[in-house]
Amino acid sequence: MPRRLSAALAAATAAATFAAVPAQAATPLDYVALGDSYSAASGVLPPDPTAPPLCLRSSLNYPHDIAKATGAHLTDVTCGAAETRHFTTSQYPGVPPQVDALSADTDVTTMTIGGNDSGVFISAILACGVAGIASLGQGSPCHDLYGSSFEDTIRTKTYPSLVSALQAVRAKAPHAEVGILGYPWILPATGGCFDKMPVATGDVPYLRGIQATLNDAIRRAAAATGVTYVDFSSASNGHDACQAAGVRWIEPVLQGTNPVVVHPNALGEAQMAARTIAVLGLG
Repeated sequence: MPRRLSAALAAATAAATFAAVPAQAATPLDYVALGDSYSAASGVLPPDPTAPPLCLRSSLNYPHDIAKATGAHLTDVTCGAAETRHFTTSQYPGVPPQVDALSADTDVTTMTIGGNDSGVFISAILACGVAGIASLGQGSPCHDLYGSSFEDTIRTKTYPSLVSALQAVRAKAPHAEVGILGYPWILPATGGCFDKMPVATGDVPYLRGIQATLNDAIRRAAAATGVTYVDFSSASNGHDACQAAGVRWIEPVLQGTNPVVVHPNALGEAQMAARTIAVLGLG
């Protein structure tokens, strides 16, 4: 057989053999989701049947959306009402500290956390709601009553707690890509919607400022610990609780669709997932 023909047949045989060997599938990412009710999607149906009942976790939370989009293997320990301390201590009987789900093999972990610490965020919303109703939506009664107290607590207590929590995550998952999400806007910059959110007009920028201070504390804690901050300050503009259904990411106190008010709906969770995938490069 001529040498060229022999070489050609050998090459063809090798190519055919290579083509017959199935490509090895990439190993799925080991993805662990931590966090509070914004990560658990508390109030969004259907509930996650594997979750502890008190955690109010949804099967449509952004971690499930990320896992579905990326093919990652998801371990979801998100739990409504979680504080930073619940990363290292049990939140409820039978619910382990959240960082116990992490290991040296964890590839990716995400979270929202900090909003429940010291009761600041929920206390501010409730206090401003009560004050807004009492003033029939006029003036800035909440700001007049509480001043900088909420923001002072975030800076002096929540921020160091965030740093400690992220350090605990880093210690348990030293090789993981760690992402911490900011909280999407609850209210517009000005104006508000007293029919849906019982906040006085003058307190709308006040509450928005408190949320901005919380998100800035999260951003700074991420920078201090080498964690990626997923910023929603621009992406969630125009998707606050005052917007129409199908546009808003956050459900209002009144005229909403979720039983857990002032929390993301399924659209909000999907958008949180999409931005997190883009920022962390999980496509």
